[in-house]
Amino acid sequence: MPDDLAYTAAAPGSTSQPRARGLVQLSCSQTDGVSRINTLRHSGSLRTLFPTPRSPGMSAVLINTAGGITGGDEFSVDATSLAGSRLTLTTQTAERAYRAQPDETGNVTVKLCVKPKAQIAWLPQETLLFDRSSLRRQLDADVAKDGSLLVVEPIVFGRIAMGEVISQASFEDRWCVRRNETLVFADMVRMEGAIQQQLQRSAIADHARAMATVLLVAPNAEAHLPGLQALLGEKCGASLIRPGVLLARLLAPDSFLLRQTLIPVIRLLNQNEMPKTWVL
Repeated sequence: MPDDLAYTAAAPGSTSQPRARGLVQLSCSQTDGVSRINTLRHSGSLRTLFPTPRSPGMSAVLINTAGGITGGDEFSVDATSLAGSRLTLTTQTAERAYRAQPDETGNVTVKLCVKPKAQIAWLPQETLLFDRSSLRRQLDADVAKDGSLLVVEPIVFGRIAMGEVISQASFEDRWCVRRNETLVFADMVRMEGAIQQQLQRSAIADHARAMATVLLVAPNAEAHLPGLQALLGEKCGASLIRPGVLLARLLAPDSFLLRQTLIPVIRLLNQNEMPKTWVL
């Protein structure tokens, strides 16, 4: 697709929605102790802003100019932190997965690469699922033995304050993380059908409408476990699943209460500055 096209038009007479396409490829490197852009390419409906840094690390804010994700959309983020550099990636606002046409799914692919003594913090704001939405996400990461990766993915299944109900939707989220070329974490969440009813079950979410997964892969991950557990409520949990790999799951009634817990968690685990977009 040419870089100046954000959409693929539907065929004449077709009832399919236009497809949004977006791509960001980014790498950063360290120069004189400061992380800077090394390479950058973006096309279609994804753009990147770089706030003025308040620390030696570099921050990038992703913007989806399509305004959300619907069936047939394709978005891809590919980010690399070269040796010794620090990169924080976040989004300008919460992402929205809107109603999709039947048999169409929106796809988001994220690839992260952390080189020796480098760091990446992947901190997108909440993904909001709407009724009849269909979203598939895939995250793949490669982390050097002495590199550090923090991933925080919050998701909201309909906003209570807006009276939103998800009577039917499809959501799939796959993670695959390698450290020193060895698989250290793989996870998949798949929910289909009457998600609102499924979330009411005690074995799934016990009526919670917002949840988040937090993963830290780092040489000193173990040291953060006591502090992390102290920040979590009764419907949250954290454990060291293997040396250097720390995992937490969080549940909350709504996105505001989820964020109240997530912000202290991010401040504890993130070695770079807190993204301004995350402030309550």
